[in-house]
Amino acid sequence: MIKLYSYWRSTAAYRVRLALNIKQVAYSQHSVHLVKDGGEQHEDEYRDINPQGLVPTMVHGEVKISQSLAILEYLEEKYPQKIALLPENIQLRAFSRQLCQVIASDVHPLNNLRVLQYLSNSLKVSEKDRMKWYHHWLTLGFDAFSSLLKEQNFSGPYCLGRELSMADVCLIPQIYNADRFGFSMASYPRLLEINQNCLKLERFKDAIPENQPDAER
Repeated sequence: MIKLYSYWRSTAAYRVRLALNIKQVAYSQHSVHLVKDGGEQHEDEYRDINPQGLVPTMVHGEVKISQSLAILEYLEEKYPQKIALLPENIQLRAFSRQLCQVIASDVHPLNNLRVLQYLSNSLKVSEKDRMKWYHHWLTLGFDAFSSLLKEQNFSGPYCLGRELSMADVCLIPQIYNADRFGFSMASYPRLLEINQNCLKLERFKDAIPENQPDAER
């Protein structure tokens, strides 16, 4: 069985849970608390598993992979008989990956926990300015994501139309994260529509941070 080293509020881990749930691949979760006692991700035990000290990390037999997009690609290739998260059409596959990169490469890295902690702890940025930083990068990312979808003009409940894709797997956790930090999504009705449609699905509901075994109320 797949082992997923995760943290309930991790946006990147949320992506992987979604992919595993959509493909109905069994896995067990192993919590790595990113805040308690300075963060369990910094402990030697976890650094032996992932030298970067980040989550998620997936262990599948002898295979060990970190970085959420690499894990998504592995799952897509390992389980082709399951629900596909990349279209057959080569151009649409590239477009789905492009949307994923907008979120996972250009938005999320600037807003994850270690960056926000560095702004506060090392650079002594005020909470107000830290949120301005956070919202700035979200705005640029969601603006781009929305424009790309508008250019393609897909019809259907999800990013690429009627079928789920990796783009949905990346978008929904980022919207959750934006909402958590008080970012208004009112300017992005199409993204909100996709979010609402996805969250109607049981496999998405099961991946929600609050529904994880290590969730804190």
